[in-house]
Amino acid sequence: MSSIMTNSAALTALQSLNATSKSLQDTQARISTGYRVSQASDNAAYWSIATTMRSDNSAMSTVSDALGLGASKVDTAYTGMNSAISTINQIKAKLLASYGQTDASKEKTQTEITALQAQMKSYADGATFSGTNMLSVNSGATATTAADVKILSAFNRDAAGAASISTIDVKVESIKLYEAGTTVGLAKGILDTQRLGTTGVATATASAPTLGAAAAATDTYSAASLKIFDTATGKAASDTQIQQMLTVIDSALADMTNSATTLGAAKSSIDLQKTFTSDLMDSIDRGVGQLVDADMNKESTRLQALQVQQQLGVQALSIANGSSQSILSLFRG
Repeated sequence: MSSIMTNSAALTALQSLNATSKSLQDTQARISTGYRVSQASDNAAYWSIATTMRSDNSAMSTVSDALGLGASKVDTAYTGMNSAISTINQIKAKLLASYGQTDASKEKTQTEITALQAQMKSYADGATFSGTNMLSVNSGATATTAADVKILSAFNRDAAGAASISTIDVKVESIKLYEAGTTVGLAKGILDTQRLGTTGVATATASAPTLGAAAAATDTYSAASLKIFDTATGKAASDTQIQQMLTVIDSALADMTNSATTLGAAKSSIDLQKTFTSDLMDSIDRGVGQLVDADMNKESTRLQALQVQQQLGVQALSIANGSSQSILSLFRG
């Protein structure tokens, strides 16, 4: 039946053309954005996963920056520690050289030792990066231990979706060289703490030796302030006292070596975590890409096919619309 009110062929052709145009728009959007899933309506599950993982990757970029900052802090402390170790070795050599010397020679040696002690303090004070100093600290009048330096090392998300962070903690209490805090019971640093001359063990009870007198079992010395000659009294340390000072210096040197090892281990952990974080970010990028990125080869082929379909649809619609004109021939004489 021919009808001028309802053109079924034209309606069918129009529906087909609209469907082709919609597919063509989707394909063009994928090509222009590069994404197969660019919004929630494309695929809600994939879009949600990709959005969360992109957010986590952004957080891990911040973690990577924090690890770089932490590495610089540890490097600075390690450099200061190594310089202090080199200097305390020189003090040790000066003490050995002063054994058996005359008082006049010890006086001259003391001048050198004082300069070296000042240099160690300078190294510790200068080992500051971004406001953080792990070698020369001031824990204040209330703290009982030096605060740890916490370096952000990871952003984690468990299977339930709960987020958490991890840190690499550097125990400043065990590596500090100087402590300016005044809290009762707060331990001094490796260099400014008092040590028993007999064992080199750190003690909270100071007992200043009388230079030139017989060495006492309770005599204590500090690597940062020990003297083999007191200019105020004109007295020089006895050889027995110098031997005690050597014991103290050797004990402090052992503690400093352990501290350098601690800093080296922290630096190694930070470097490993930086590498892991970088690799993890790359893995997440690849995973998100597999979920939402468009296959440009496939989309290019689809685009060409849809363009042909669109052209054919236009022609089909034109033919269907033209069928109404044939009805006029029925009324011509």
